[in-house]
Amino acid sequence: MDEVKRGNAVSRFFRVLGKDLREIGQTFVQGDWKTKISFLVMGFGQLCRGQIVRGLAMLAMEVGLLYFTFGFGWQYLSKLLTLGTVETHKEGRVTVYGDNSFFILLYGILAVVAILALIYLWRVNLRQNREAEGLLARGKRLPSNRSDLASLLDKNFDKTLLALPVLGIFIFTVVPIIFMICIAFTNYDVTHQPPSKLFSWVGLENFKTLFGIGGEGFGGTFFYVLGWTLIWAFFATFLTYFLGMAVAILINKKEIKYKKLWRTILVMTIAVPQFVSLLYVGKMFAADGLVNAYLLKWGWIKTAIPFWTNATYARILIIVINLWIGIPYTMLIVTGLLMNIPAELYESARIDGANAFQTFRKITLPYMLFVTGPFLLTQFIGNLNNFNVIFLLNQGNPKSLQLSKNAGATDLLVTWLYKMTINDSNYKIAAVIGIMVFLVTAIISLVVYNTMPSVKDEEGFQ
Repeated sequence: MDEVKRGNAVSRFFRVLGKDLREIGQTFVQGDWKTKISFLVMGFGQLCRGQIVRGLAMLAMEVGLLYFTFGFGWQYLSKLLTLGTVETHKEGRVTVYGDNSFFILLYGILAVVAILALIYLWRVNLRQNREAEGLLARGKRLPSNRSDLASLLDKNFDKTLLALPVLGIFIFTVVPIIFMICIAFTNYDVTHQPPSKLFSWVGLENFKTLFGIGGEGFGGTFFYVLGWTLIWAFFATFLTYFLGMAVAILINKKEIKYKKLWRTILVMTIAVPQFVSLLYVGKMFAADGLVNAYLLKWGWIKTAIPFWTNATYARILIIVINLWIGIPYTMLIVTGLLMNIPAELYESARIDGANAFQTFRKITLPYMLFVTGPFLLTQFIGNLNNFNVIFLLNQGNPKSLQLSKNAGATDLLVTWLYKMTINDSNYKIAAVIGIMVFLVTAIISLVVYNTMPSVKDEEGFQ
């Protein structure tokens, strides 16, 4: 079945591509001289037909992209395959600056993106010319300049509103991601650091190194850290979820007094910035911290408990401290949802003789899981990348002899990536780890999201 789907997708792609190419050919053959010139000068046909706004916009974008690509980006794009060949060096007392692999890769990627954007706009330009010719052939009027401008605040207001945010996302999110992916296929590290040194393409060598294929590498460390990352995300998500639900149900009981007071006390943990609270709590559990000091003073222990130097203790403590941070969030969400469950369901259950546990299992829990399923998934993905809790508490320590390259026993993939970048300047392996983080989160998100009842059967829950 999967092979059939893949075959259909590939054949569909080539059908669409073939149809598009035929349309381009027909546009050139059947088009008038204005359209033919528009194949080279974007916006020419629109300008000749009186669509000044469209024509100037197309012409301006073509000039801008061509200038960037060939006036600035070409010098980097032409070296993209080698990432530079001339190193910065000294001739006597004079420093002769050579190629900069970092800039070659960055601006080379931007040049490629500019070329793709130019191709897309060229295609839009041809389609506009074809549509304009069709309208004129049927004796209809073309949209005026005023209507084009007015549509930006009416029919096409979504494009006007989203243009700047989409551009920002592309520049500050998409391009850095593409850049990081490219870095994973280079030897960019502390010994190949621009501008004094060049780095180059190495293919899949970094992936082999991370997985320990073909010799020494990070294979053992990577799978160790990945395993702890998944364990941490599981417990940090589901313990927080179910305990937060329990707290919300307990506070929501009619017999409990001062409901607002208890909720306010819990919400106070959210009000305090994590940067302050986690650093303080981390110091409290140090060997010479407040907790060990009082336990020794009261005679409950004879030696300080190695909260942060014993891997097992550190992991358990981190999960427990995260409960203190995460339960209030879940409590607030669940509190609002509890008030929306029809009281008649609980009344009917009590009449039928259901006890509190049965009521929770048959009514409360299914409703909560149905409504909060997407939230639970986002919490799990957020915990996979929960840099704050791990790094602010104990920087991913303690160190372990079985782990290599700055990885600690409580490091997540994201904190290990950070250390690899900041401490070792091993950007190539850090980029590979970044890709692995993306793959893990993407696979889990897609699999779990598509199996959620709230997604598969949005109308089925009554």
